[in-house]
Amino acid sequence: MGQQQLLLIVLGVIIVGIAIVVGINLFQASAVDANRNAVIADLNNLASMSQQYYKKPTSLGGGGNSFVGFAIPTGLGSNANGTYTISTAGTATQIVFQGTGTENGDNGTSGVQHRATVTATAITIAKVN
Repeated sequence: MGQQQLLLIVLGVIIVGIAIVVGINLFQASAVDANRNAVIADLNNLASMSQQYYKKPTSLGGGGNSFVGFAIPTGLGSNANGTYTISTAGTATQIVFQGTGTENGDNGTSGVQHRATVTATAITIAKVN
């Protein structure tokens, strides 16, 4: 009877250990997904601001149908989700933003990255890492 109980205890410890490892992996995957979604939401916000700038007349401080001169507002270049930069300066027709998250991306060494290409009528977000 003692050997059978010992075997059951060892088997129970192994099963609990496997469950803990699986739980940690699921939590990490969930954290990466949440960070990706947050970076995409922030990029959409910046893209929307740049479209507002594009459509606003120059007399009111806008671009007058151009993205030239748009800058990321103070305080929005970095937050708990990541950092955001303008990777291609605004032209008359488009501007490109780069967002780098705080969680490691697919390459396992640098943060999740997405790129938002903004035109007057469209926002296209592509995964970089």
